[in-house]
Amino acid sequence: MESGVSAFLVKDSPADKLTQTIRRVLAGEKVIDPDLAAAALADGLNPLTPRERGVLEASADGRTIAEIAGQLYLSEGTVRNYLSACIGKTGARNRAEALRIASERGWL
Repeated sequence: MESGVSAFLVKDSPADKLTQTIRRVLAGEKVIDPDLAAAALADGLNPLTPRERGVLEASADGRTIAEIAGQLYLSEGTVRNYLSACIGKTGARNRAEALRIASERGWL
């Protein structure tokens, strides 16, 4: 919802549900599948800040700290701090695991 989407549905939703959802969105409503909402609540709110998410996403292809810093116009120490925060907030052991956990929970 933070990114401005109007609806969330599971990918195997029946066609009639998809049609209803499209009509509701066109009428100005926001629509969230109840099963997805329950799963999101079970996982908790996204603990990552927008900047932490950006740094974590930038690390997805195995870039070095220096490369991430250069891409995002940050210092290397700042990148390390953001990645450390992501690791702590996700309960991961490293940034690759933090990325996986954050992706699975829909935090990215």
